Amino acid sequence: MTTAKRPPVKIGLIILAYIAFVALGMPDGLNGVGWPSIRAGFNIPLDALGMLLFSCTIGYLTSSFVSGKLIGVMSIGGLLAASCGLTGAALIGYTLVPQWWMMVGLGIFTGLGAGAIDAGLDVYVAENFSEGLMQWLHACYGIGITLGPIIMTMSITNFDSWRLGYQIVGAFQLLLALCFVVTIRSWKHKTSPVDHNGEKKITEYKTSYRETFARPEVWMSMLLFALYVGAEFAMGSWAYTLLTQSRGIAPKVAGFWAGSYYGLFTIGRILAGLYSKRLSVNTIVQISLAGALTGSLLVLLNISPVLSLVGVVLIGFSIAPVFPALMSGTSDRVSPKYTANTIGMQMAASGIGGALIPSLVGILARRVNIEIIPLCWIILFGLMFGLYALSMRRTSQLREQRENETLQAA
Repeated sequence: MTTAKRPPVKIGLIILAYIAFVALGMPDGLNGVGWPSIRAGFNIPLDALGMLLFSCTIGYLTSSFVSGKLIGVMSIGGLLAASCGLTGAALIGYTLVPQWWMMVGLGIFTGLGAGAIDAGLDVYVAENFSEGLMQWLHACYGIGITLGPIIMTMSITNFDSWRLGYQIVGAFQLLLALCFVVTIRSWKHKTSPVDHNGEKKITEYKTSYRETFARPEVWMSMLLFALYVGAEFAMGSWAYTLLTQSRGIAPKVAGFWAGSYYGLFTIGRILAGLYSKRLSVNTIVQISLAGALTGSLLVLLNISPVLSLVGVVLIGFSIAPVFPALMSGTSDRVSPKYTANTIGMQMAASGIGGALIPSLVGILARRVNIEIIPLCWIILFGLMFGLYALSMRRTSQLREQRENETLQAA
């Protein structure tokens, strides 16, 4: 009788997880459209947005890093309920505070909630479901970051209020928190086939951070995520500048193709979810990085404006599956014992890479030449390709070592 009820519970939790990732992307899509109105309302300088982004990043890095321990203490369902509630309350708080510095302070809590939601759902899906579902989970983030600007645009144009945009998304987050509270026991159900083999699930290990940090493969995995997100953001941040200021492409044309970059993420991840059963995680990552290198080379060679645009599109489409593929492959790279801690550490490394690498590319572009940007993309994707190969070699060595230990014990 219990077995018969499990499939509906599993499907319901998957749907709820996907909706939560849509909600995770929404706030990131609000800031860009809402910023001119926010800036005018608080009478602050143009670059003050960096303060809010910085405070959100601090919160995100903190909760991502400690998410492994939090899951052990609160359970995934409890962590998701608390995180959605915290994010929703902070977003609504943006609209209530009278001073800019208060909004910046609330950004820490927005980041804390977002980081825990991201890492918590990544752990749950990696533990219980297939690579395809991980791809679709992250495709939902693309849907959310696409909906965010639409919500904010409608709020400003129809109601002349940037606050309404944050209130809508904040209320949605609070509703999700209530859903997680109602389903909190279901998140404890063991839905993975692994359980039937008597193996421990990744959240059942109580591994210390000190022990996790001592593993070279963990550091390799963290660096992979830092490089990937840094390359992704460097591409998204500087493609438009390169195409308009150095390649002479019309702003409307460049804006359309550069803007489609994140839209291609959603399409690429949906398609990756469909063919993930036929291709291994290793194959998906290698093909994706090869495509990104090819696209970067097309942009670097600057044969024609059309090929430059094709290169941008190829990069966006190619790298779409990399992040979720790396996430679902974490257990293989570092072993299940260290997976829960490592996933949080990877998310923290992603935040650091996303903050530092695009800034470094910008500094190089200013001091050397804008045309150095595609060369930076090639270097980043090339480093990822090499590091991933080293990581896979390390994985094979560890697998062989564990098999030998098992044979000796027998």
